[in-house]
Amino acid sequence: MLRNTRMRQLPLHLMLLPALVILVIYSYYPMAGAVIAFQNFTPAKGIFRSEWIGFDNFNYVANLPDTLRVVWNTVFIALMKIIANLVLPIIMALLLNEVINNRFKRIVQTMIYLPHFLSWVILSGVLIDILSPSTGIVNHFLSLLGIEPIYFLGNNDWFPFVLVASDVWKEFGFNTIIYLAALTSINPSLYEAAVVDGASRWKQTLHVTLSGMLPIVILLMTLSLGNVLNAGFDQIFNLYNPQVYESGDIIDTLVYRLGFVSAQFGVATAVGLFKSVVSLILISASYFLAYRLANYRIF
Repeated sequence: MLRNTRMRQLPLHLMLLPALVILVIYSYYPMAGAVIAFQNFTPAKGIFRSEWIGFDNFNYVANLPDTLRVVWNTVFIALMKIIANLVLPIIMALLLNEVINNRFKRIVQTMIYLPHFLSWVILSGVLIDILSPSTGIVNHFLSLLGIEPIYFLGNNDWFPFVLVASDVWKEFGFNTIIYLAALTSINPSLYEAAVVDGASRWKQTLHVTLSGMLPIVILLMTLSLGNVLNAGFDQIFNLYNPQVYESGDIIDTLVYRLGFVSAQFGVATAVGLFKSVVSLILISASYFLAYRLANYRIF
């Protein structure tokens, strides 16, 4: 019996083999390069002949004057994105759920979902033009209201909020669809019972709709904890400049400058390894909480 089961499953395992080979080559094999974090690495000598220096690279990073600021920027921007991408899609899903005209509903869904498919290279160009202090449409409207032009992408007070707002603009349509799918699983008889009990539309939303969405909200909220150190390299790299390093510089952009601009490969690897270890801990904790709070499991 067991032999027959294994023989039936053999083609399925063979189908996974190419994906497994690609995963090993491009994801696990490069992890061997993490030893650079413990070396005074020079490309001419390579990994095997570079000098081993222990944790000196980590100590160097810890003593950099910008390290704490970079970590704070990363956590602050990431948390704001997590909260905004949790709250706004829920509100949008609730509003779309109240729309009766299905044609209008589909048009709105398509419009808000479209930016998800565009890369940050394209969207950053759009944002740079829209937010330009001289020719941007946003500052044009501000000037009509008698407000001085604002350099959104060059002002440390504005830049983090521009990052959050643009990230929500790009992703909240995708997240809205997830919550709309969760709404379809709510039993219509619950609304009928609420109407019989005299519940208003707001009461139905509060006690039936939100209660039905709660499991998926808890699940997505706990899983998002693993992204606390992922503030969005693609977005920030395409939008930031030296004027906003104080508020927009994150761990990933620091790694880029240390490794590719300054050629401090060992130091850059040390920062990346530290981030990976912390992210692994956070992701493991988030999956544990998702299992305990929402009975979600991978296996």
